[in-house]
Amino acid sequence: MISRWIEWCAGNRFLVFMGTLLLVLAGIWSLRHIPLDALPDISDVEVIIHTPWTGQPPSIIEDQVTYPIVTTLLAAPHVKAVRAQTMFGDSYVFVIFEDTTDLYWARSRVLEYMQQITGRLPAAVHPVIGPDATGAGWIYEYALVDRSHRRSLADLRSLQDWYLRYQLETVPGVAEVATIGGFVRQYQVNVDPDKLRAYGIPLSTVIERVRASTNEVGGRLLEMGGAEYMVRGLGYLRSLSDLENVPVATKNGTPVLVRNLGTVTFGPDIREGVAEWQGEGETVGGIVVMRDGMNALNVINGIKQKLLDIQPSLPMGVEVVAGYDRSGLIHASIETLQRDLIEEAIIVSVVIVIFLFHFRSALIPILTLPIAVVAAFIPMYYLHVTSNIMSLGGLALAIGVLVDAAIVMVENGYRQLSERQSSESEPLPEPQRRKILLDSAKQVGPAIFFSLVIIVVSFLPVFLLEAQEGRMFRPLAWTKTLAVGFSSVLAISLVPVLMILFVRGRLIPESRNPISRITQAVYLPVLRLCLRFRKTTLLLNLLFLIVTLPLALHIGSQSTCRRPCRGFPSGKRPNCSKNRTGSFARSRKLRPSSVPSGDPTARPITLPSICTTRRSCSSRAVSGGLE
Repeated sequence: MISRWIEWCAGNRFLVFMGTLLLVLAGIWSLRHIPLDALPDISDVEVIIHTPWTGQPPSIIEDQVTYPIVTTLLAAPHVKAVRAQTMFGDSYVFVIFEDTTDLYWARSRVLEYMQQITGRLPAAVHPVIGPDATGAGWIYEYALVDRSHRRSLADLRSLQDWYLRYQLETVPGVAEVATIGGFVRQYQVNVDPDKLRAYGIPLSTVIERVRASTNEVGGRLLEMGGAEYMVRGLGYLRSLSDLENVPVATKNGTPVLVRNLGTVTFGPDIREGVAEWQGEGETVGGIVVMRDGMNALNVINGIKQKLLDIQPSLPMGVEVVAGYDRSGLIHASIETLQRDLIEEAIIVSVVIVIFLFHFRSALIPILTLPIAVVAAFIPMYYLHVTSNIMSLGGLALAIGVLVDAAIVMVENGYRQLSERQSSESEPLPEPQRRKILLDSAKQVGPAIFFSLVIIVVSFLPVFLLEAQEGRMFRPLAWTKTLAVGFSSVLAISLVPVLMILFVRGRLIPESRNPISRITQAVYLPVLRLCLRFRKTTLLLNLLFLIVTLPLALHIGSQSTCRRPCRGFPSGKRPNCSKNRTGSFARSRKLRPSSVPSGDPTARPITLPSICTTRRSCSSRAVSGGLE
């Protein structure tokens, strides 16, 4: 079948060239549209449920909030594990699904099961799920720097919360913009206990009156003079004086106002985290989290463009400065591998030209190499395999294999044609030259094709890896397998056609090739010696194999280095999910940690963590049952 296919391709050169052209164009389009990132996303399919309950201790939250949520979600379909963490005032539940589960389907199931426990939770408790992002979604950080030193941290925080954050959330692919640092401005009523005792008013009454004072109500319509008038009761508090004049009670017909019981001022909320910039003091920062499955580089470019657009509208002297920009790491990773791929391609091309000693013949494997590489991006695009350091590393590993088939086929055709020319005194007619090349291609074509298929099959165990290991190395296996697969198809379709076009003219026989004579002088004596002493050769190879066995058994292994959970020393935090880093920097109650390492563009900015050792934490990991 392979021989008939080679003969058909040689007789339909136009169709082969058109198919190759379409393949290259589709590969270039896929290459330009494939998502780019520095590393593959090894995060689990995870949905995070955050339940704030201000002022409550971990033991109460664990019994009344965390336990009901965990036990309910254990029955959700395709759930692999449910982990929970309870701390002072907060509960976090991490629902981990099977690897093949769609994230948005998982979020829908979590919302569906959360409806079952609405009545079982305390009235003041309202669980919320985290953004549709993963641990690798932390792509950009910035800081608001006031060069004029005229604005306080509260002013910068208000600018971030009420303007800048909403602008950045309009960028396609942004799931959330979390704020760190600064002070959240509040209306604060500082009540004097002596005045409360003098008026005989309990504190609960003051709280109730203040809560009920800021409200608006609507009535019906009044028709007067052929016009309709809407009836509204305006009651929103808009200034400190409005809050000071809220009546709390009446004493002897005289209203007792809030200002009679204490003072009303602007003040900061209690904060549990700070952001510091370049040793210049505190500032306000933001963390941009990317939506799952988006192109990180496109999202970062959109963020930068949005920041440029809104820079003129910021107050005088306020600048938005990047603290962490993953695009630098992405570009550095891709450029490094691109440089390595180009260098390998050049080296392989030079070696081919030297050993074949015929430039036109050497062009055949040189041309098939980039075609196979570009064509591999077509299934990568539709399989949602991102272009990262692991997937491009698979191409770097496969470059030597990609040209093997073409080299063997071209060398066989070159050798047979040159030997036939050396035995004939007259130039060979064109039909005879084509027949010799086709027969040589059909002679080695099936063996070449199935040898490449064996290489493809040898990578099947990598596709069977699971969890973090599978998500890390599967892109490498995909790219190498796809590139080798396309190379095997090109070897029996395009290479025979190119041989007919390029392998022509008076060829130098292998016996007169100086490179071949040098290499034969080196390896032929060794080959003859091994064939003469066959048993000794086999015994020596077996001895080397036995010597390597103890080394293989004691070398040890490790998939990747394990990073400790943010905010905790290594090994100090119990039951941490492996992909927890950066997965829920969403809470307003955040504490500082260190800037992510590994990016040359990163600058010192204090970042948040999920929990700290100062809090009293209670952790629980559940997988099929409660611990």
